[in-house]
Amino acid sequence: MIKSRVIITLFILLLSINAYGQNQQFTLENCHVDGIKAQVKCGKLPVLEDYSKADGAHITINFVVLPAIDNSDDKTPLMFLAGGPGQAAAELASGLTKVFYEVRKTRDLILVDQRGTGASHPLQCEDAAEQNVYALTPEDFSAQDIKDCLKSLTGDLSQYNSENAIRDFEAVRLALGHQQINIYGGSYGTRAGLVYMRMFPESLRSVVLDSVGPIEVPIGLFGQSSARSFNLLLSNCQKEPSCRQAFPQLEQEFQALLTRLAQAPAQVNIAHPRLGTQTKFVISKAKLLGTIRSQLYSAATRSLVPLMIHQAYLGNYMPLAGLVAQTEGGQGIYIGLLFNIICNEDYPKISTADFARDANNNFGGDDSHFAFKTACPLWPQYRPSEAFYQPVTADIPTLILSGELDPVTPPSNGEYSARSLPNNHHIIVKNAAHTVALSTCASDLINEFLTSLKPKSLDESCLDDVPNESFMTNINGGTSLESMRSNTLTKAKGGTH
Repeated sequence: MIKSRVIITLFILLLSINAYGQNQQFTLENCHVDGIKAQVKCGKLPVLEDYSKADGAHITINFVVLPAIDNSDDKTPLMFLAGGPGQAAAELASGLTKVFYEVRKTRDLILVDQRGTGASHPLQCEDAAEQNVYALTPEDFSAQDIKDCLKSLTGDLSQYNSENAIRDFEAVRLALGHQQINIYGGSYGTRAGLVYMRMFPESLRSVVLDSVGPIEVPIGLFGQSSARSFNLLLSNCQKEPSCRQAFPQLEQEFQALLTRLAQAPAQVNIAHPRLGTQTKFVISKAKLLGTIRSQLYSAATRSLVPLMIHQAYLGNYMPLAGLVAQTEGGQGIYIGLLFNIICNEDYPKISTADFARDANNNFGGDDSHFAFKTACPLWPQYRPSEAFYQPVTADIPTLILSGELDPVTPPSNGEYSARSLPNNHHIIVKNAAHTVALSTCASDLINEFLTSLKPKSLDESCLDDVPNESFMTNINGGTSLESMRSNTLTKAKGGTH
């Protein structure tokens, strides 16, 4: 009886999606988006908020199509699945057109704002982009902030989940008339990609999973992975003569700085990095750790970490303030959706023992757990079925990319998908961090893969030229010039993220 109900429900859901794909009740118009001079196409597609209720409420899914430069061959397009959870794909258009330039020569690039982000019924805490990042500290985050956030959100939150997001992406595919698509998922986008592979395998020609967040590994345990990434940075600093000479006691200075800030946050008056006005800057232990963790995501920004730590240890917090300034105005994450997904799909799968093991590290201890432990007990509950957490085994050509330096999705994550997917190849890039394709020649490998569909037969030689880590050694910019020049180029190619 239960099995038959499941089959009937799935049938209804499929009919709902097909109806929206076939009735063409959507708009697709020529438009311009920020950062791209050429004309592109902007789309709006009405979908059911709850796919199991044919007469229920609707929401509108926003998407952008970056047309192929040469579409004469009508090649299967690439759909980009954004990270977070909580990034809006359409807002990343400018950077992605640079990253996937080779792909766009002959294929459309489809960017869909996941429900709960961008212009697809956004779930954003009202003051998330207006906070004073200089005066506030992560320790100020409280249960009241979560209650205030929840008051500002609309809709049935139980419907803003990974599976419904994939139903929306599938509806966009159908509306655009594509028999199949290729997909690229980065970070949380890999989780979405794996769900897509399970739900609609026949719709996918190929899959790229970059910096994998496997279904089997709950999002939210970043203590061990951050420490691993940070310890690689410390080791690489000591391997480079200029960094070793400039910061011979870097690890000791870092630990001493943590101890000092744990006893009492530092407070200094600084010139606002953007406005130049006098601004109060409060530096807590959590703010230091959070800032360092965010820098570990990219080879380009990792280069600044030793100098920032050393200067903060000496009492000069201006380099740290400059890095904090990057977060002013928010980080492009729709916080409501982030908590809605993690607090329901991931947090319940983390045991007390899991948290304890993850906290046993020499970087931030349990620091990365604080926000989720504060938010998730208060967040409205929905729960996916146990089937959601099973390994994905779809036989689709799949390229898996991991960065050896990644602080949140280490190469071991990619091994989960490599074990369960029968037609894959897992490439680990030694000197790359998070989302490998956004900062290395792996974006060109993706183009080759989309043509050949042979993940094990790609020419990976360009990855040998990804430079070793190099570090800024003084405030005036002293570093290995060739390496910094290379880092700057890769950052420019990455564009976003």
